[in-house]
Amino acid sequence: MQFIQQFGFPILLLVVFYFLLIAPQRKKEKRIKEMRENLRVGDEIITIGGVVGKITAIKEDVLTVEVGADKTKLKFMRWGVASVTNQQEAE
Repeated sequence: MQFIQQFGFPILLLVVFYFLLIAPQRKKEKRIKEMRENLRVGDEIITIGGVVGKITAIKEDVLTVEVGADKTKLKFMRWGVASVTNQQEAE
């Protein structure tokens, strides 16, 4: 009985902490990883630096992104993509 009184509250606190903070963060990281793995040529993206452009080529972890009216091409690492704004239809 004394064991439950002494260690029950800290264990309960850890369980609540896990379900409120750790589990949602893992789900978010999993969705971001999946989004980055599914990038395709033609997708419009926003990088973590705020650059908006269209993917023109993908070579392993390096993306070539076309930005601006003059169609400047920049290279980014795949991990630098924050979100996809207009994903192309799967063929």
